[in-house]
Amino acid sequence: MAGASRRWAAELLQFWFCELAPEQYWRRDAALDAEIVRRFLPDWSALRTRPAEAFLGDRETARAAVLLFDQVPRNAFRDDPRAYSSDDLARAIASGALERGWDQGLTHAERQFLYMPFMHSEAIADQDRSVALFAALGDRSAAEFAERHRAMIARFGRFPHRNARLGRTSSPAELAAIAAGNAW
Repeated sequence: MAGASRRWAAELLQFWFCELAPEQYWRRDAALDAEIVRRFLPDWSALRTRPAEAFLGDRETARAAVLLFDQVPRNAFRDDPRAYSSDDLARAIASGALERGWDQGLTHAERQFLYMPFMHSEAIADQDRSVALFAALGDRSAAEFAERHRAMIARFGRFPHRNARLGRTSSPAELAAIAAGNAW
Protein backbone atom coordinates (compact mmCIF):
# COMPACT_ATOMS: atom_id res chain seq x y z
CA MET A 1 0.00 0.00 0.00
CA ALA A 2 1.49 3.32 -1.05
CA GLY A 3 1.85 5.81 1.75
CA ALA A 4 -0.65 8.60 2.25
CA SER A 5 0.69 12.12 2.55
CA ARG A 6 -0.99 12.74 5.92
CA ARG A 7 -0.41 10.91 9.21
CA TRP A 8 -4.09 10.30 9.96
CA ALA A 9 -4.67 8.97 6.44
CA ALA A 10 -1.81 6.49 6.58
CA GLU A 11 -2.91 5.30 10.03
CA LEU A 12 -6.54 4.90 9.00
CA LEU A 13 -5.71 2.96 5.83
CA GLN A 14 -3.33 0.70 7.78
CA PHE A 15 -5.94 0.11 10.46
CA TRP A 16 -8.87 -0.48 8.11
CA PHE A 17 -7.23 -2.67 5.49
CA CYS A 18 -4.39 -4.35 7.42
CA GLU A 19 -5.42 -4.58 11.08
CA LEU A 20 -9.13 -5.31 10.74
CA ALA A 21 -10.41 -8.66 9.56
CA PRO A 22 -13.02 -8.36 6.79
CA GLU A 23 -15.79 -9.72 9.01
CA GLN A 24 -15.19 -6.81 11.40
CA TYR A 25 -16.40 -4.36 8.77
CA TRP A 26 -19.98 -5.58 8.96
CA ARG A 27 -20.81 -6.33 12.58
CA ARG A 28 -21.46 -4.32 15.70
CA ASP A 29 -18.57 -4.53 18.11
CA ALA A 30 -18.42 -2.15 21.06
CA ALA A 31 -14.68 -2.70 21.55
CA LEU A 32 -13.95 -1.95 17.90
CA ASP A 33 -16.18 1.12 17.99
CA ALA A 34 -14.31 2.37 21.07
CA GLU A 35 -10.97 1.84 19.31
CA ILE A 36 -12.20 3.78 16.26
CA VAL A 37 -13.40 6.60 18.52
CA ARG A 38 -10.07 6.71 20.34
CA ARG A 39 -7.91 6.60 17.26
CA PHE A 40 -9.89 8.46 14.60
CA LEU A 41 -12.72 10.56 16.01
CA PRO A 42 -10.35 13.45 16.85
CA ASP A 43 -9.32 13.56 13.17
CA TRP A 44 -12.96 13.37 12.05
CA SER A 45 -13.85 16.24 14.38
CA ALA A 46 -10.92 18.38 13.26
CA LEU A 47 -11.33 17.81 9.51
CA ARG A 48 -15.07 17.44 8.87
CA THR A 49 -15.62 21.09 7.96
CA ARG A 50 -12.91 21.18 5.29
CA PRO A 51 -13.97 21.12 1.63
CA ALA A 52 -13.73 17.92 -0.40
CA GLU A 53 -10.93 19.40 -2.51
CA ALA A 54 -8.71 19.47 0.60
CA PHE A 55 -8.63 15.65 0.47
CA LEU A 56 -8.13 15.19 -3.26
CA GLY A 57 -4.40 15.90 -3.50
CA ASP A 58 -3.50 12.22 -3.75
CA ARG A 59 -5.28 8.89 -4.03
CA GLU A 60 -4.40 7.54 -0.59
CA THR A 61 -5.53 10.64 1.27
CA ALA A 62 -8.80 10.60 -0.69
CA ARG A 63 -9.39 6.93 0.12
CA ALA A 64 -8.69 7.51 3.80
CA ALA A 65 -10.94 10.57 3.85
CA VAL A 66 -13.82 8.53 2.46
CA LEU A 67 -13.36 6.10 5.34
CA LEU A 68 -12.98 8.95 7.82
CA PHE A 69 -16.21 10.66 6.80
CA ASP A 70 -18.32 7.63 5.85
CA GLN A 71 -17.28 4.74 8.11
CA VAL A 72 -15.79 6.37 11.21
CA PRO A 73 -18.99 8.22 12.20
CA ARG A 74 -21.07 5.08 11.61
CA ASN A 75 -18.94 3.28 14.19
CA ALA A 76 -18.50 6.24 16.51
CA PHE A 77 -22.14 7.34 16.59
CA ARG A 78 -24.23 4.20 16.27
CA ASP A 79 -27.93 4.92 16.82
CA ASP A 80 -27.24 8.66 16.65
CA PRO A 81 -27.97 11.11 13.79
CA ARG A 82 -24.30 12.13 13.75
CA ALA A 83 -23.57 8.79 12.09
CA TYR A 84 -24.69 10.43 8.81
CA SER A 85 -23.43 13.96 9.43
CA SER A 86 -20.44 13.80 7.10
CA ASP A 87 -22.01 11.68 4.36
CA ASP A 88 -22.12 14.57 1.88
CA LEU A 89 -18.40 15.19 2.32
CA ALA A 90 -17.57 11.49 1.94
CA ARG A 91 -19.63 11.32 -1.24
CA ALA A 92 -17.99 14.45 -2.71
CA ILE A 93 -14.53 13.01 -2.02
CA ALA A 94 -15.52 9.63 -3.49
CA SER A 95 -16.83 11.40 -6.61
CA GLY A 96 -13.59 13.33 -6.96
CA ALA A 97 -11.56 10.15 -6.55
CA LEU A 98 -13.62 8.37 -9.22
CA GLU A 99 -13.28 11.32 -11.61
CA ARG A 100 -9.51 10.92 -11.24
CA GLY A 101 -9.68 7.15 -11.84
CA TRP A 102 -8.31 6.44 -8.38
CA ASP A 103 -10.42 3.33 -7.95
CA GLN A 104 -8.40 1.54 -10.63
CA GLY A 105 -5.88 -0.95 -9.31
CA LEU A 106 -7.41 -1.11 -5.84
CA THR A 107 -8.32 -4.36 -4.14
CA HIS A 108 -11.93 -5.45 -4.01
CA ALA A 109 -12.31 -4.25 -0.40
CA GLU A 110 -10.63 -0.94 -1.12
CA ARG A 111 -12.93 -0.27 -4.07
CA GLN A 112 -15.98 -1.34 -2.08
CA PHE A 113 -15.28 1.23 0.63
CA LEU A 114 -14.57 3.94 -1.93
CA TYR A 115 -18.01 3.25 -3.45
CA MET A 116 -19.89 2.97 -0.14
CA PRO A 117 -20.88 6.66 0.16
CA PHE A 118 -23.13 6.23 -2.88
CA MET A 119 -24.88 3.25 -1.28
CA HIS A 120 -25.40 5.28 1.90
CA SER A 121 -27.01 8.19 0.06
CA GLU A 122 -30.75 8.86 0.10
CA ALA A 123 -30.60 10.32 -3.44
CA ILE A 124 -31.78 8.02 -6.23
CA ALA A 125 -29.04 9.22 -8.63
CA ASP A 126 -26.40 8.17 -6.08
CA GLN A 127 -28.17 4.83 -5.68
CA ASP A 128 -28.10 4.31 -9.45
CA ARG A 129 -24.38 5.03 -9.38
CA SER A 130 -23.92 2.66 -6.44
CA VAL A 131 -25.65 -0.19 -8.26
CA ALA A 132 -23.47 0.33 -11.33
CA LEU A 133 -20.25 0.54 -9.30
CA PHE A 134 -20.99 -2.52 -7.20
CA ALA A 135 -22.10 -4.51 -10.25
CA ALA A 136 -18.75 -3.70 -11.87
CA LEU A 137 -16.95 -5.27 -8.89
CA GLY A 138 -18.17 -8.66 -10.06
CA ASP A 139 -19.30 -9.61 -6.56
CA ARG A 140 -22.93 -10.74 -6.80
CA SER A 141 -23.52 -10.42 -3.05
CA ALA A 142 -22.29 -6.82 -2.94
CA ALA A 143 -24.28 -5.98 -6.08
CA GLU A 144 -27.46 -7.44 -4.58
CA PHE A 145 -26.90 -5.44 -1.38
CA ALA A 146 -26.56 -2.26 -3.47
CA GLU A 147 -29.77 -3.17 -5.31
CA ARG A 148 -31.61 -3.63 -2.00
CA HIS A 149 -30.48 -0.17 -0.86
CA ARG A 150 -31.60 1.34 -4.14
CA ALA A 151 -34.98 -0.37 -3.86
CA MET A 152 -35.61 1.31 -0.49
CA ILE A 153 -34.79 4.74 -1.90
CA ALA A 154 -36.85 4.12 -5.04
CA ARG A 155 -39.80 3.06 -2.91
CA PHE A 156 -39.63 5.52 -0.01
CA GLY A 157 -37.19 8.28 -0.99
CA ARG A 158 -35.25 7.56 2.20
CA PHE A 159 -33.96 4.71 4.32
CA PRO A 160 -36.77 3.80 6.72
CA HIS A 161 -34.37 2.29 9.27
CA ARG A 162 -32.91 5.76 9.83
CA ASN A 163 -36.24 7.36 10.64
CA ALA A 164 -36.23 6.89 14.41
CA ARG A 165 -32.62 8.10 14.68
CA LEU A 166 -33.36 11.16 12.59
CA GLY A 167 -36.66 12.01 14.26
CA ARG A 168 -38.70 11.09 11.19
CA THR A 169 -42.08 9.41 11.45
CA SER A 170 -42.28 6.02 9.74
CA SER A 171 -45.24 5.00 7.64
CA PRO A 172 -46.78 1.53 8.10
CA ALA A 173 -45.13 0.47 4.83
CA GLU A 174 -41.74 1.67 6.07
CA LEU A 175 -42.18 -0.21 9.35
CA ALA A 176 -43.02 -3.36 7.35
CA ALA A 177 -39.87 -2.87 5.25
CA ILE A 178 -37.77 -2.59 8.40
CA ALA A 179 -39.42 -5.69 9.87
CA ALA A 180 -38.64 -7.54 6.64
CA GLY A 181 -34.90 -6.98 7.26
CA ASN A 182 -34.22 -3.73 5.45
CA ALA A 183 -32.33 -2.23 8.38
CA TRP A 184 -28.64 -1.95 7.71
